[in-house]
Amino acid sequence: MAVWALGINHQTAPLDLRGRFAFALDQIAPTLQGLRQSFGSAGTQHSGVESAILSTCNRTEVYCAAEHAALDHTLQWLAQSGGISAQQLRPHAYLLQGDGAARHAFRVASGLDSMVLGEAQILGQMKTAVRAAEGAGALGSTLNQLFQRSFAVAKEVRTSTDIGAHSISMAAAAVRLAGQLFEDLGQIRVLFVGAGEMIELCATHFAARSPRQMVIANRTLERGEKLATRFDASVMRLAELPEHLHEFDAVISCTASTLPIIGLGAVERALKKRRHRPIFMVDLAVPRDIEPEVKQLADVYLYTVDDLATVVQTGQAQREAAVQQAEAIIDVGVQNFMHWMDQRDPAGGVVPLIQQLNSQADDWRAQEIARAKKLLAKGQDIDSVLEALSRGLTQKMLHGAMAELHAGDLDARTQAADTVSRLFLRSARGHRER
Repeated sequence: MAVWALGINHQTAPLDLRGRFAFALDQIAPTLQGLRQSFGSAGTQHSGVESAILSTCNRTEVYCAAEHAALDHTLQWLAQSGGISAQQLRPHAYLLQGDGAARHAFRVASGLDSMVLGEAQILGQMKTAVRAAEGAGALGSTLNQLFQRSFAVAKEVRTSTDIGAHSISMAAAAVRLAGQLFEDLGQIRVLFVGAGEMIELCATHFAARSPRQMVIANRTLERGEKLATRFDASVMRLAELPEHLHEFDAVISCTASTLPIIGLGAVERALKKRRHRPIFMVDLAVPRDIEPEVKQLADVYLYTVDDLATVVQTGQAQREAAVQQAEAIIDVGVQNFMHWMDQRDPAGGVVPLIQQLNSQADDWRAQEIARAKKLLAKGQDIDSVLEALSRGLTQKMLHGAMAELHAGDLDARTQAADTVSRLFLRSARGHRER
């Protein structure tokens, strides 16, 4: 069985390229279906591929398992889904297989591959991705083992090391940057665009600074109101945003829109109404929520997820020791997963041998039971029939071992004797050793 992973992230691909491959949660199931169908059309050797997709603001990763790896096909499929060629995508992508794919999954789950080293949000995002793959019928036993083991490793990393002790979240970084622009965050008006998990985190951090006003703008009022009640905030429809944009000193946006929802013209009109008082803007969405040209305006301070990278890396030195500990835990996890994979490998694993042994034992048992039934039918007493049944089973079980003990030269017989002793005389050996 082969396992492989293909992905792009904040370290390998720019924001706009990542935006081409961002999949909303409701897109995962049909996208996985399309991926698996593409494998089927590529040939029978790639049919029945297990697959899962992890898509966040910082990464899009495709995990697969099948009898034969198909990294090039996976790369071509992903490139096509983003509307570019495989040649354009390849320099920004990482392709991993075997223990490399397992190690990457474990590092991602543990927060070692995140923009915010040690952040815990990615673990929940991975679990959501696994549930989506399972719901789409794309998750088989191999990928399920890979992800369940990654979750277990992540849990051990978080409980056994200080990997997240000094982390600064994206939400906290946004507040820190706002504090550098505004003298008193308690006097500003903040607009949050969207009502998802990231906006909730940002609202939590800003609420701790007691701004003058907090407003949630969302496409549906119901979800916006649910979040607004937690922070004593107001709510507005997303369609009302352009006419009210000038009222806010800070705008934090993170929606699942595939196109920008705050354009250059809207921001220019807002600045004019504000008489060019500055606006602090954070675009945490991938693809972008705010047109990139907005950043060129003199009175706008616009930050994207990539711009926050230097801020969130504060405390890196304090975490180096924890990273080493985490990598050691991951090493053990990778070794255990690959051992599990080897055991299931028909070419070199023990599972086929176990199956053969069980099949042969069942045949012997069936033969002896049939023989015993015939003897009983002839009127023989039960004790003698049971004696014959047990003797027949014992002889069948020991026949191969006895033959090996009498075959070959002295070295072969000595080796056979040691093997037979270990297999059949365990209790006696244990007694002698004690």
